[in-house]
Amino acid sequence: MHYTDAIRQQTRRLREHSPAQRRLRAADLRSPLHIFAAVIVSLSLLPLGYLFLRATQAGTDSIAFLLSGRMLGVLANSLKLAAAVALSATVLGLLVAWLTTRTDIPLRRLWLVSGPLPLAIPSFIGAIAYIALLGPRGVIQQALSPLGIQELPSIYGFPGVWLVITLFTYPYVLLPVRAALLRLDPAQEETARSLGHSRWSVFWRVTLPQLRPAIGTGMLFTALYTLSDFGAVALLRYNTFTRAIFQQYTSSFDRTRAAVLALVLVALALTLITLERRLASSLRNYRAGGSSTLRQPPLVRLGWWRFPALVFLAALIGLGLIAPLAVLASWAAQAIHSGANPLYSALARPAANTAVISAVTAVLVSLTGLPLALLARQQWSPLGSWLVRLAYLGNSLPGLVIALALVFFAASYLPGLYQTFPILILGYAIRFLPLSIGATQSALAQVNPCYEEAGRSLGLPGWQVNVRVTLPLVRPGILGGAALVFLNVAKELPATLLLAPTGFKTLTTQIWSAQNEAQMSQVGVPALLLIATSALALSLILARDRGSEAG
Repeated sequence: MHYTDAIRQQTRRLREHSPAQRRLRAADLRSPLHIFAAVIVSLSLLPLGYLFLRATQAGTDSIAFLLSGRMLGVLANSLKLAAAVALSATVLGLLVAWLTTRTDIPLRRLWLVSGPLPLAIPSFIGAIAYIALLGPRGVIQQALSPLGIQELPSIYGFPGVWLVITLFTYPYVLLPVRAALLRLDPAQEETARSLGHSRWSVFWRVTLPQLRPAIGTGMLFTALYTLSDFGAVALLRYNTFTRAIFQQYTSSFDRTRAAVLALVLVALALTLITLERRLASSLRNYRAGGSSTLRQPPLVRLGWWRFPALVFLAALIGLGLIAPLAVLASWAAQAIHSGANPLYSALARPAANTAVISAVTAVLVSLTGLPLALLARQQWSPLGSWLVRLAYLGNSLPGLVIALALVFFAASYLPGLYQTFPILILGYAIRFLPLSIGATQSALAQVNPCYEEAGRSLGLPGWQVNVRVTLPLVRPGILGGAALVFLNVAKELPATLLLAPTGFKTLTTQIWSAQNEAQMSQVGVPALLLIATSALALSLILARDRGSEAG
């Protein structure tokens, strides 16, 4: 070990065992923020407790089961898919965010609004649409048959699921990166340009490093979503952990082995979260606040590059939005032509249920996630840091696992809560709380602590500094997180099926019922209504972003 490294380690040990640090750790245990976080994390860990309870019943057989060739293959498939989707979604999200924020791309408003919309489409609906388009008997295959093309490359397997999940998850990177771009201080870029750096050099050496927290958060969300997705991988026949867990739950009726597999999924998620936290903690990205950040940099003139940029955006929106919408619209038209009730008068209540339960959950989760994000910012507090890391575990668990765990818990210990709204919202909150925490953390990472220190120097207590200084600066991040929670709750299926009160239907459960009855024409209208409901939340947050941009 290098001499200087040994000195650093010794200094860290002395600091950790110093009286001041011991006093801080003792204060942690009494801090209201830590107590609140501990309660929230305890609720979030309920499904994990269920998994451990089940896994302990497996004994040594679980080790042999995990080391079998099939399970190692499933592990490799899950890791390969998560890495491929995270990288491709990052490239797409970063490009769309930069083009719609910093350039004079034609039809900028159109791309700005339509770019995040694929997030409103559940991945299992996207998979159904792409099977209808590119499957062996799909629309494109039938159109190409007269030209002598008898077989297209298979949509099933890794290529298909990689394409589908990427198309519907790249907004996880787009939204936080766009919010970060809007809050960047243009003075640094202008200074770099005045020193003779080229435009590309400024982006690579000045802009991109400041976007790393937002990119890291987006990649984390995308990878966690990919690891926990079930609908797309099942429909496109690609073996990952979620598909194996579902098979153990349903086909083999072996919940113990399913719990063991779910624990491996949790370990993968913990590894990803740890890597992201290490990256975020190594960055200092103080930009927000003050009049300078309200000034937007001049737009980059693309020149002839606008044509390939337009082709890129048109192709991306076409694949991620227009193509699935066209399939859904054709199914809705078939329902109208067949004489079925096209207006779906019975859909009014599911649509209202979807909007209300999504909005209520988004507000509650945002209020819950803000204290945790503030706690994560206090890097001197190891307890707070670990509490926030544990809160991220919920997003790594498939919705099916969370739902079954809460059913088990409620039926065994709190029968009065079984299939009630509190247990349903708790299931949503466990699953999507990390979305709110991550978006708020990205915004907090850009708040220059000088403004908060100025507030304290003026005599404001800590809570007033948070309310009067910090909250206005991180408001775009909080709203972005609320929009993400709203969208994901509106699209959630397994937890809604198992945890919702009897008779409470949402648009996703309505679509699921139609699919189970093999009435694909009946999927069109509720799916389009679901997309419209989700798009409403996106339009609200983007309108607020545009207001910030104009300011």
